Amino acid sequence: MKNVAVFGAGRIGRIHASNLAALPGVRLRSVCDPMAAQAAELAGQLGAEVSTPEAVLADPSIDVIAIASPTDTHSELITRAAAAGKHIFCEKPIDLSVPRAQACAQAVRAAGVACMIGFQRRFDPTFNEAQQRLARGEIGAPEMLVVTSRDPGAPPAQYLRGSGGIFRDMLIHDFDIFRWILCGDGDEAATLYATGSVLVDPAIAEVPDIDCSVVTIRTRKGRLAQINTSRRAAYGYDQRFEVLGSTGMLQCGNHRPTEVVQSDAHGVRGDKPEHFFLQRYREAYRLELAHFFECLQSGQAFRTTIEDGVAAQQLADAAAQSLASGQVVAL
Repeated sequence: MKNVAVFGAGRIGRIHASNLAALPGVRLRSVCDPMAAQAAELAGQLGAEVSTPEAVLADPSIDVIAIASPTDTHSELITRAAAAGKHIFCEKPIDLSVPRAQACAQAVRAAGVACMIGFQRRFDPTFNEAQQRLARGEIGAPEMLVVTSRDPGAPPAQYLRGSGGIFRDMLIHDFDIFRWILCGDGDEAATLYATGSVLVDPAIAEVPDIDCSVVTIRTRKGRLAQINTSRRAAYGYDQRFEVLGSTGMLQCGNHRPTEVVQSDAHGVRGDKPEHFFLQRYREAYRLELAHFFECLQSGQAFRTTIEDGVAAQQLADAAAQSLASGQVVAL
């Protein structure tokens, strides 16, 4: 039995805490959040106790901490947990600073603890099936990737001011997908060019940030990737990618509440995509935590390591640099 503490009782913390409480061989012991009422409500629902980071890190019976707190707390909590000998699951990103993210990775390695970063899209059954078919060579050698990632609406400006910008907050998932799909054989990004605009909400320019972007990446082996993103899609949460190979193509479409298509004299109609990430990736969130504990038990490598977190952060920084300069960035 692994005893776990969750840091963060907000939206994503609730998802992870609920999944942890349902996992066999796992006991959710503690919930930590400076918002006492939120922490007490979540702990009460799941049969856990409210605690503090200091108490959790000093408790030798706690084996694992799951970090689902605000981004600006991640690197400190990872470092402190590693020093305390706790295994770590942490939501993306590690930090908004690449040097601090690298320092976290070094602290984890030095402590000899396990650390997995929450890039849940790798655990989405549809995306994972495509990656497995690619790995089996079913479309030959991968050559080109197109990723579409569009939110149904922009978050509040208050959130955006602390998010680190669209590349570090939103596209970091897409940068991880790029590396997962096109760089599985050791290839990596060689050059990156990013452009963007404020087309959704003029207030986002005052953050300052952008709400739409296009990023083009060329790998060392000459493979190409294009990532297009927007903070607004009136029809729902739009999450798709396609990868072109030398002998075929793999396409991953949106998930919908039902797959019923109605055809009549008025037209052909189906459901819109699921509304947001909480619905689209509900199964991926469950599967990634199951994977985390399976790997702790077996000693196998995690599918998403802290090194993957650093690499995605480096691509996000390169995109921000390219946007600011208007130039291609060499990596």
